[in-house]
Amino acid sequence: MAESIIEHVGEQIDETAQKVSRAASAVADAFEDGVKTARRMAKRGEIAAEELIDDTRKHVKSRPLESMAVILAAGIAAGTLIGLLIRRK
Repeated sequence: MAESIIEHVGEQIDETAQKVSRAASAVADAFEDGVKTARRMAKRGEIAAEELIDDTRKHVKSRPLESMAVILAAGIAAGTLIGLLIRRK
């Protein structure tokens, strides 16, 4: 009787160890997939940023006065906002 209980406990331990091993493998696979996805998304972001910079350069070269006017307006708006925030405190 005691031997059958010990055998049963041993079997349960083996099954649990196998389940833990499978779970650890699944977690490792999910982690690797996440890392691959993050790298892929970072690469896409890098490409998109480079395209945006190239498009901006082309736009500034083709319309320099309009670009300077937009930059001036943005600077004035940012300065006004910062001034209002400083006064508030």
